[in-house]
Amino acid sequence: MPTNDSAVIEFRDASARAGGKTMVEGLSFQIAQGETLVLLGRSGSGKTTTLKLINRLLDPAEGAVCVEQKSTTEWDAIRLRRRIGYVIQETGLFPHFTVERNISVVPRLEGWDEARIRARVVELLELVGLDAGSFAHRYPHELSGGQRQRVGVARALAADPPIILMDEPFGALDPLTRAELQREFAQLSRSLHKTIVFVTHDVREAFALASRIGLFKDGRLVEISEPAAFARSENEEARAFCESLN
Repeated sequence: MPTNDSAVIEFRDASARAGGKTMVEGLSFQIAQGETLVLLGRSGSGKTTTLKLINRLLDPAEGAVCVEQKSTTEWDAIRLRRRIGYVIQETGLFPHFTVERNISVVPRLEGWDEARIRARVVELLELVGLDAGSFAHRYPHELSGGQRQRVGVARALAADPPIILMDEPFGALDPLTRAELQREFAQLSRSLHKTIVFVTHDVREAFALASRIGLFKDGRLVEISEPAAFARSENEEARAFCESLN
């Protein structure tokens, strides 16, 4: 477990509410640099709410969430979000932008020159397994689901943020494409050394990708451990997820 000084992200007894309802409660955990923490749980258990606390789409009602040793409420929200790549299911690509324009949104906002942007787009498309000459000038509707997800990952990496948040990014894909992207993402995460928080309700995906697995139930984090320890957990919810593998 990282110490306070080494944690890139830290939850300190954080809770969040929306519409008078408690969404998550009493979250206390840390995420180290280069770690892939997979948040696992049933629908509505608090996983996506936890992501939103990290990039300040939500502020904690109690406690604190710290990014790079500073409370999210002390960050300028725009500056914070530009230090965090965000990948969602179905990618959220701008349909009227080409692949190149989609990937370069944040670098353009950051004032990068055109030559640097072009070089970065080529680099990232190659990194996610797409030929820049063939794909840079296509539009999202001209891509397959797997190709759109690859572009979504490239866009999240565009300005080289230290933190990547991924909210069920492969959930809408067919099983074969999903397995292929999981393998590629596992290799990518090892080579890039980013701090990644990845939401899923798929226990197989959690075991395939995680440095540690954080299990949510009813808005609480009920287990957080490395995959091997998670598989041996006596927690009832963890056992239910592991038994589903059979």
